[in-house]
Amino acid sequence: MLVAEAEACTLCARHLPNPPRPVFRVGHGARIVIIGQAPGAKVHESGVPWQDESGDHLREWLNVDRATFDDPDAFALLPMGFCFPGRRKGGDLPPRPECAPAWHERLLTAMPELKLTLLIGQYAQARYLPEAGKRSLTETVRAFERYLPDRLPLPHPSWRSKLWMKRNRWFEQELLPVLRDRVTDVLRAKQRR
Repeated sequence: MLVAEAEACTLCARHLPNPPRPVFRVGHGARIVIIGQAPGAKVHESGVPWQDESGDHLREWLNVDRATFDDPDAFALLPMGFCFPGRRKGGDLPPRPECAPAWHERLLTAMPELKLTLLIGQYAQARYLPEAGKRSLTETVRAFERYLPDRLPLPHPSWRSKLWMKRNRWFEQELLPVLRDRVTDVLRAKQRR
């Protein structure tokens, strides 16, 4: 009932370039939730979360295959804005601000098995890491150990992150091994149940 209600959401319809098409995924047994920004144009078209180059990059970071990533009892996917917000010069518009306050708490409560929250991008980090204050995304991600074991901030895995990663070599050397180990541990614990 709750999922169907969220899938039919039209809260921000008048602000969108296309008819609303909320794109998210929840599973009662999900162990990891990925809170990202908003679906891009390709994901809006397909209706499948993270079915684009950013999703490929994210799965590489996580070291998981598509089947594992698509398992709703492994990964829940909640963007800050459920619908494609439109484009502006240089990229997509920010996620619509209506979705997270309207849906996140209710949907997160419906997933009692969550053990790890991955916070992708500045919008998710601002909402779920208020202690990060006015730090930059780089500073917040750099301080990742402070949020473990249940939360982990990440940059958005878009083409821009490749440039960011070249300037921040510590991400691949220090954070990615921790991320992969944590994901493996959480998913392994799920399999033992």
